[in-house]
Amino acid sequence: MTGLEIIGAGFGRTGTSSLKVALEYLGYPTYHMQDAKQLQHDSYWIAAERGEFVNWDDIFQGYSATLDWPSIKYYKELLTKYPNAKVILSTRDPERWYESAYNTIYFPHRKTSLKILEWFSPKYRLHQEMLRTVLWRGTFHGRFGDKQYALTVFENHNEEVKRVVPPDQLLIFDPREGWEPLCNFLEKPVPQIPFPHVNDSLAFKSAMDKRITVRNRLLTSISIFPIIIFVLFRWYSLGRFPLSSIMERLKSLLKI
Repeated sequence: MTGLEIIGAGFGRTGTSSLKVALEYLGYPTYHMQDAKQLQHDSYWIAAERGEFVNWDDIFQGYSATLDWPSIKYYKELLTKYPNAKVILSTRDPERWYESAYNTIYFPHRKTSLKILEWFSPKYRLHQEMLRTVLWRGTFHGRFGDKQYALTVFENHNEEVKRVVPPDQLLIFDPREGWEPLCNFLEKPVPQIPFPHVNDSLAFKSAMDKRITVRNRLLTSISIFPIIIFVLFRWYSLGRFPLSSIMERLKSLLKI
């Protein structure tokens, strides 16, 4: 594998998960936000946003395509690095795109109480910092909550891609169009199976529900901690049980 053959330029929540499955079926291992997280590449993308040197070949080792954030923020740099790559601009109705993004990827950012999880998980903290750096500040300038501003950024980005990328290297693609335009663009035979439609909103909601449960347990533990300390040491002062027993009880109570 000699580098990227396909560069995604469409924002996340424009069907990139379905497109990833489709490209991989066609033989293109595809880098996506979920890969960046699993491979713990967050620090690379933070460095890229700071203007530091990034070795693209190292990041995309083993992949021939990339989609979604964080890589789409750097589609121009990637096209300079891989000038023969084809570019896919995945699209969606702007209003539906905003609603989807607001209720999924933006959810942990607007729910400030979830930030307590960052105190206990360095990996989660770094991933959220990458999203803040590349996405919420770097792309939407801290104004994603302003719907009209976010829609303007979305539409301006799509128009910029159309201006920057040579027409013969660009596919403007709505996943609802299915296999034919994608396969024609990539010069691949059309598969005899339905085009994939991945409903990752449900998976995202499930993950968020788990994080909210952990947050609630943490908040409960923190709120009752002073009471636990007072009661246990009060019992200790009265000679009810030894200090070693207190410590064992504390360890048991603080398991989350």
